[in-house]
Amino acid sequence: MEKIHFTKMQGCGNDFVILDYPEYKKSRTFMADLARKLCDRHFGVGADGLIIPDYKSKNADVGWYFYNSDGSTAQMCGNGMRCFAKYLYDKKIIDKVEFTVETAAGIITPRVLPYGEVTVKMSVPVLEPSEIPFAGDNNLNYTLSLRDISFTGNAVSMGNPHFIIFTNENTMAMAKKYGSEIENNPLFPEKTNVEFVKILTRDEVELSVWERGCGITLACGTGACASVVAGILNNLTESKVQVNLPGGAVTVEWQGKGGGTNYPVYLTGPANYTFEGDFIL
Repeated sequence: MEKIHFTKMQGCGNDFVILDYPEYKKSRTFMADLARKLCDRHFGVGADGLIIPDYKSKNADVGWYFYNSDGSTAQMCGNGMRCFAKYLYDKKIIDKVEFTVETAAGIITPRVLPYGEVTVKMSVPVLEPSEIPFAGDNNLNYTLSLRDISFTGNAVSMGNPHFIIFTNENTMAMAKKYGSEIENNPLFPEKTNVEFVKILTRDEVELSVWERGCGITLACGTGACASVVAGILNNLTESKVQVNLPGGAVTVEWQGKGGGTNYPVYLTGPANYTFEGDFIL
């Protein structure tokens, strides 16, 4: 009976199965198929995504393979990166608190903090519609028409596409009702994550998210980053914002706008272990 050893982690309730590469090799199956199997909440471990370290990166200290629960790939995941960084440091796979990780969104730099949180130096936000990718003619304050309603939203990429809608309504109710339809709208050639954001103060917001390839999740790190970027560009927030998600809070900081937009975004938040175990193949 073949078994693979896994670690389950979560960041603000956004949960992941982390599988070391030698363990993955035991499965003798494609990563996408394994992701669907392990992430299934009834027949598997249960998670929003699967992360497997790639120790052969030539451009960074380490790379990763990241799969959503439906088996699709994602260029980047902020909550997943915090968990991944803590896993590598605690398991002594990486022997320094700050290191580089090669992702499909570029080189990302996490830093493991002494009190259990992790700060991730994310990428510079992408605002050019064709690079997000977004088929609209402008990325800010774009009117998106659905069957029975129109939304004014903002398309931003943090290595993966996001569409941010500011609202005074119940953000979770909106995400559940409209998230899937917006995710699959033809304006987004690679589909999109969808964020509904309520401004509480200029340095605090509430966010609910429909994640591409996952559906409703308790948190989305890149979504938090993209939402703060959109808030700053629309002069709704300050440069450092607490983002309250259903699973907890993260802090996002971006120095863009006044001096240009070519600045990385910093994401700080928790990364916690849930359990370890063996999965019977």
